Amino acid sequence: MAEVLLFHHAHGLTAGVREFAEGLGRAGHTVHVPDLYDGRVFDDLEEGVAYAQETGFDAIVERGRAAAEDLPAELVYAGFSLGVLPAQTLARTRAGAKGALLCHACLPVTGPGGGWPPEVPVQVHGMDADGFFAGEGDLDAARDLVGTVPDAELFLYPGDRHLFADRGLPSYDERAAALLTERVLGFLDRLG
Repeated sequence: MAEVLLFHHAHGLTAGVREFAEGLGRAGHTVHVPDLYDGRVFDDLEEGVAYAQETGFDAIVERGRAAAEDLPAELVYAGFSLGVLPAQTLARTRAGAKGALLCHACLPVTGPGGGWPPEVPVQVHGMDADGFFAGEGDLDAARDLVGTVPDAELFLYPGDRHLFADRGLPSYDERAAALLTERVLGFLDRLG
């Protein structure tokens, strides 16, 4: 079974993120879910984003690195939206990465740290009409990633909801979340 380091989105470490992690755990995977917000959870996405901006995106990535320090190198790095920042960074730069799960976001793989390591499989999940994912360049970055990495998959779901896999948020989409979970479990089983 796989060992996963899952990073939360801009709302913080919500019950929905914990529930997602628990579902992976019930399937036999070991899942670590660090709190990058020091206990803060925001009902409003804009407030959560403002907190992340105030904290600094580099600081969020560094908190992710710190969370990984005492864990084995052979991890699958996963992130929901904002959590993709540390997940994608660690999957690209930390030796031993087994894979990456990028949900609701994807960053370009050029720039500091170089491209994507070809031996690290990746899945990207997002909605095709999500204003953040499809409208702010993440979908383009995901398509570029899939076009250059041998074991990369992009899964698009119909709809315009951003954080559709978090059961506790109004943007939750039960059908899309179930399919995402099924695909994630298949990916983890393959890597485990």
